[in-house]
Amino acid sequence: MTIPEPVSSGQPSQTAEIPRYDLHCHSTASDGALSPSALVERAAGRGVTHLALTDHDTLDGFAEAQATAEEVGIRLIAGIELSCQWKSNTIHIVGLDFDPFDEKLLQRIATQNTNRWQRAREIATKLEKIASANLLDMAVEFAGGTVPGRPHFAQALIKAGVVTDHGEAFKKYLGTGKKGDVKAFWPELADIPAWIKEAGGVAVLAHPRKYRMSATKLREMIDDFQAAGGQAMEVAVSGQSSGDTGFLAEMARRKGLLASVGSDFHGPGAPWCELGTAPALPAGLSPVWQAFQS
Repeated sequence: MTIPEPVSSGQPSQTAEIPRYDLHCHSTASDGALSPSALVERAAGRGVTHLALTDHDTLDGFAEAQATAEEVGIRLIAGIELSCQWKSNTIHIVGLDFDPFDEKLLQRIATQNTNRWQRAREIATKLEKIASANLLDMAVEFAGGTVPGRPHFAQALIKAGVVTDHGEAFKKYLGTGKKGDVKAFWPELADIPAWIKEAGGVAVLAHPRKYRMSATKLREMIDDFQAAGGQAMEVAVSGQSSGDTGFLAEMARRKGLLASVGSDFHGPGAPWCELGTAPALPAGLSPVWQAFQS
């Protein structure tokens, strides 16, 4: 496959624009702070030329993002971040360049959405004794009417006067092992790459170092991911140490995986994961966009 031609910035130039990819970010369609259109505009303003909106288990923001991308001259790549289970660990798989209208994939995403609502209701139930307000309704409001995640419940706790900020909300109630840390039921990792591949896309293991696994366990998980049809992994991730990037680059080379790049942007105010800030891919890797069909 050939690498897609860079999109023109719309300004006269004697030289071709250097493509800048960001293949992992989130909008208000899941747990991001910006609407899909505002996110695309921000990405364009930061020099991103190829963007994938990868909201958690939903494509609800795709149409809005696509319309804005056409206006500002960004090439939007169909994307999603799907949750799954591997040996009691919650793992995230990014799907890229698939058919966003594939009926079977949309049915599977609907099931994921049902699982997210079930989790949100359980979080609300577990936290209802610490706040007099209806936390679920408040969290849904903060989520813009979509499925609320823990960041939205943090906002609800702040509004209810239970905590003063997000940090306190997670430290006391929503962080790992706390009352509001509810594990959702997700499909097995072995299923997800097939979902994406059947819809014509590429399955990418998201932010491998964030799982805090030993190198041995991570290699085992990657082997299972590849055996299920996984083709790529995120190597260049915003906010990641150069040592972790080097470690992942070497693993991608040894495993023969394509390499992806992304900020995992959720909203303004976190400069370490701003749109377009992921480091360049290390030398000797095959970028995931070489496998794109569209």
